[in-house]
Amino acid sequence: MVDYCKGVIKRLKHLDLLRGLTSCSSGGSSGGGPNELHNNQFYQCEESKPLLGEMSEGNNNTKLGAGPCKRSLHHCSSGMRYKLLHEGDIQVCVVKHPCTFLSKLLTSKFLRRWEPHHLTLTDSGLSSATPTGYMETTLSYSSIEDLQLLSWDNAPKYCVQLSIPGGTILLQAANSYLRDQWFHSLQWKKKIYKYRKVLNNPSRWDVVLKEIRALVDMALTSPLQDESIHQAPLHIISTLLAENSNLSAQDHENIIVAIAPLLENNHPPPDLCEFFCKHCRERPRSMVVIEVFTPVVQRILKHNMDFGKCPRLRLFTQEYILALNELNGGMEVVKKFIHSMHGPTGQCPHPRVLPNLVAVCLAAIYSCYEEFINSRDNSPSLKEIRNGCQQQNDRKPPMPLRLLRPEPPPLPPATILPLSNTPSPPQSSPPAPTNPAAPSIPISSPTPSLPLSPPPSIVNSSEILVELERNNNTANAKRKGGPARGDSEPNLIDCLLVSPALNTLSIQLPAQADRVLGCFALILKMLSDYDDWRPALASLLQPIPFPKEALAHAKFTKELKYVIQRFAEDPRQEVHSCLLSVRSGKDGWFQLYSPGGVACDDDGELFASMVHILMGSCYKTKKFLLSLAENKLGPCMLLALRGNQTMVEILCLMLEYNIIENKDTQLQIISTLQSTQVGFRMYEQLCDRQRELKELQRKGGPTRLTLPSKSTDADLARLLSSGSFGNLENLSLAFTNVTSACAEQLIKLPSLKQLNLWSTQFGDAGLRLLSEHLACLQVLNLCETPVTDAGLLALSSMKSLCSLNMNSTKLTADTYEDLKAKLPNLKDVDVRYTEAW
Repeated sequence: MVDYCKGVIKRLKHLDLLRGLTSCSSGGSSGGGPNELHNNQFYQCEESKPLLGEMSEGNNNTKLGAGPCKRSLHHCSSGMRYKLLHEGDIQVCVVKHPCTFLSKLLTSKFLRRWEPHHLTLTDSGLSSATPTGYMETTLSYSSIEDLQLLSWDNAPKYCVQLSIPGGTILLQAANSYLRDQWFHSLQWKKKIYKYRKVLNNPSRWDVVLKEIRALVDMALTSPLQDESIHQAPLHIISTLLAENSNLSAQDHENIIVAIAPLLENNHPPPDLCEFFCKHCRERPRSMVVIEVFTPVVQRILKHNMDFGKCPRLRLFTQEYILALNELNGGMEVVKKFIHSMHGPTGQCPHPRVLPNLVAVCLAAIYSCYEEFINSRDNSPSLKEIRNGCQQQNDRKPPMPLRLLRPEPPPLPPATILPLSNTPSPPQSSPPAPTNPAAPSIPISSPTPSLPLSPPPSIVNSSEILVELERNNNTANAKRKGGPARGDSEPNLIDCLLVSPALNTLSIQLPAQADRVLGCFALILKMLSDYDDWRPALASLLQPIPFPKEALAHAKFTKELKYVIQRFAEDPRQEVHSCLLSVRSGKDGWFQLYSPGGVACDDDGELFASMVHILMGSCYKTKKFLLSLAENKLGPCMLLALRGNQTMVEILCLMLEYNIIENKDTQLQIISTLQSTQVGFRMYEQLCDRQRELKELQRKGGPTRLTLPSKSTDADLARLLSSGSFGNLENLSLAFTNVTSACAEQLIKLPSLKQLNLWSTQFGDAGLRLLSEHLACLQVLNLCETPVTDAGLLALSSMKSLCSLNMNSTKLTADTYEDLKAKLPNLKDVDVRYTEAW
């Protein structure tokens, strides 16, 4: 052992390293005496420096790892950025403070032992995946006294030094970048741990405010780039605010101003959102709302992807808008904010703004009726009532709603109240003779005379809904000739329509809820004024995402009427098509604002506007006219009688397309048309077209016909009006300039079997019309036409098609597979140069 120690001493002499060991051990106790080592001159070499720690020149009593040493601290001045480390592989070495000469030798750099570890940086300390050796126990951040980088010439490469009581820990990385990444990550974790402990037990709020500012500055100047770098301080501060709710308003504002820089590029955490909501409610006129919250809300609206995951962000945005509404400018301030979110150009550059604003509006409007909705949900469902499965003992008593209505008078047992849009049953008295000059329009039978309305009474939602369901199901069953369905819920309109005896339900909201409703309904009106937002807004509102209580509230439907009117005035099909229901069997805005609907308050003016825009688009089809004839024939005739030109045109089309089969109803429509000047003129034109149609369809004429290139729709109409084409089976319009408008002429050819539209401008609207009238068509050439899936899907009703050319169209693979499945006779198909090819 003595020979081994002598050999080690010789090596240390040669490398001139014993000076550092001697200077660090002058306070030692045993093992050869520190004085003897101190008197040797060969320990005074200039290259001999302390291995770890800092040591001043005049102090020889400093222990290893506790004195100053020359090092370069790497800050972010170089511009380097690092990702925050949470775990990684690194070499670990622990150097204990030597007390004896032997321990000094064992801690020299030639005798150190390095251990590989996979370290994890938790919130409280540094732990290893293999807790053995140096890292047998977790190293707490509180036990780390100092954190440094080793950078002198003879130091181990790429090392980070952690000073702990009684020694030092070395972490050696693979390269300098990883070393710096470990250094900054450990430094960040250590400081966050310290701030979390300090701010969890505040004593003086002036000191707390200084600590918060220091924490914010640390997060802003850190070279680490990670989402948690800014989120961790925000979570610490939100926890502090949640546990100390008795702060003064001035302390609130000081804290909000201090953390404002962190909120510029980060969403506030949920607890902080709740704190912001409270501030908006209690101090809506504070300058913090304008100066600090405005950029935060703008970022939320621009970048938030799903309020369902962050509901408090939506609530904070809602409270912020209500705070703007409380300012002196009121809705003018809100309007300027909405305009700032859209931007000065005609196209909003942020696609998430509109969906987020609509989500906030829908949630705010829902909250206005939440008391009514909770009472309705507590009542038995309509399906349970219908099936007789209600158990009153299992339910809580329903909450009373503020739904006021006059009590209907008692009726005889055999009396049935007719619905406003349901034809009355035939009377026993003989019908009056029909006068062509004075048309007979079917009008609902009058209800029994009602006495003066008694004082309003409070009723329950279950009582109203069950009564409405019973009345409507009975009427619908009689109208359709079948029993009422017992396995499904009634649709929206069935739940809202009220019999004449019940009058109109009125909902009284509290003053605060009424202000909230007015504010966010006005925002929806603002959104509908932007042309680029209108298509997406119409699509979002098409499913009618409002509670039934809101649709039964006259004030709300009156406010929303402006939005629906904007949709009805927009010429773009993607906008006004959203007036119809989202799918068959459901009701849409068209039904809700039509005469007889709960939202109609203008005698059908908006209904006429909606019909006009839909008829001017691609909805001049038998299906649309048939739905009007079945559900809205009475309102259409009434509006036509008042001179509405759109309704006059509707009635003429119903006669032209043989929509009405009942002879008496046809005579009533004719009488209605002849009652006004515009109707009389259009009816005469209809009669002229019918005579021309009979002449056109008369047997005779050519069987094949080809129009010259560059022919137009007018040329085709002029040609077909020149004689009989009852035998025409093959028509070629290839390379002409015809459009979808010529479909009005093509459907007059009953014998047409082959149609060539190659390289024309024939589009989707024309295909829809052809699919309803030319059921015998066998060959159709749509090569190089602008048709899309929307029009091609309509061809699935043409079961006689055996040859279809869709070369160079916008056909997709899904539509092609759908057509093949629904057209059994289709044998020859050309889909080259399409997606389905």
